[in-house]
Amino acid sequence: MRPGISPKPFSLVLASALGAAGMWIYAGRVLIPYQDADAAAHSRPRGNLSDLYPRWLGARELLGHGRDPYSAEVTREIQAGYYGRPLDPSRPNDPRDQQGFAYPVYVVFGLAPTIGLPFAVVQKSFFWILLALTSVGVLLWLRVLRWPVPWSTQVGLVVLTLGSLPVMQGLKLQQMSLLVAGLVAIAIALLVADYAVLAGMLLAFTTIKPQLLALPLCCLTIWTVGDWRRRWRWAASFLATMAILLTASEWYLPHWIPRFWRSILEYRRYTGTMSVLDTLIGTPWSRAAEVLAFAGMIIACWRERRQAANTDAFAFTVSLALATTVLVVPSYAPYNQVLLIPALLLVVREGRTIWQRSAASRILFMITAALVCWPWIASLSLAVLSFFLPQATVERAWAVPFWTVPQVPVGVAALMLTRYYQRTLLPR
Repeated sequence: MRPGISPKPFSLVLASALGAAGMWIYAGRVLIPYQDADAAAHSRPRGNLSDLYPRWLGARELLGHGRDPYSAEVTREIQAGYYGRPLDPSRPNDPRDQQGFAYPVYVVFGLAPTIGLPFAVVQKSFFWILLALTSVGVLLWLRVLRWPVPWSTQVGLVVLTLGSLPVMQGLKLQQMSLLVAGLVAIAIALLVADYAVLAGMLLAFTTIKPQLLALPLCCLTIWTVGDWRRRWRWAASFLATMAILLTASEWYLPHWIPRFWRSILEYRRYTGTMSVLDTLIGTPWSRAAEVLAFAGMIIACWRERRQAANTDAFAFTVSLALATTVLVVPSYAPYNQVLLIPALLLVVREGRTIWQRSAASRILFMITAALVCWPWIASLSLAVLSFFLPQATVERAWAVPFWTVPQVPVGVAALMLTRYYQRTLLPR
């Protein structure tokens, strides 16, 4: 099938359901059993393993008991729930990630209604909240991109997204990146619909993971400068909300910013975080590539700064900023790739044009498509084999679906930048 030609609606829904089923069966029958067996073999502790738990416990201790969530004592209590016991430095096989409260204090305000509930209830509820937010995010990005596809195609895209490796991992871990990605989709949709004040307020809350919002906010700042008289409202709302959040945080925990910064430095030290490009080409070449990607994004944002929010140009620059974020953020965790959703939708929508542009565009398109599709193909294959081969044999191939994960952001960002500069700088 050539790019730009939509399959029959039933075929798309069926293929999406098959890919999603393969991914979740792979997780339940191959990936998680392997992790359990590996942990048992190396006496590695496994508790609730929910990325929400450190934030929830920190919120409970700060709001309920006035304790510092960044303290070593609270960190050990977090480890007792997350891993099942506090980590022991004398055990070489214990995890390196200390699971400290490495978030801004104001994340506790969103979790305040849950601190009186058992964590098991909060954990299950948060799973469904993330699933709903991710599904709504796909539909909202279709509106932002102004891509009116049939309802059956929308269902297929939602199912395929929920069955992707990054979303599956994020849902299993209850990762805050999925929450941030969903809120960003809602905020951008509000901005496009001219609800600027609400968009600014929501964007302020998404800074609970500031590393994921730095580039999108930079892009939106450039866009705002392009027509300040009409666009200042979202910026004023964002800054006012941030001022309230920071003031309230300081009230509850005086001098929290230095503690938060220290927790970030400690997190980077004990996890050894690296960007996608660091893992692929290493430093210093990765730094040069990151600078080039950032420069390409900034130039595109500056050139399109005068475009209205309800235009294709605005949707492109926001999608590009999110894709570049996945490329340069100092964490190559697959769940962060949920931010690639608008860029991937844009690439699919523009598939016919990209295909017809040049031979280089076709090659890059095919490579990126292969990288994106590989986790579904590999996970479906392992899911089927898990019913016929010995468990130990299948588990040895647990990492196969992850083979192309680091390369996907590179392919998507390169395809978007190539498409943009071919369209704007070269003759047709």
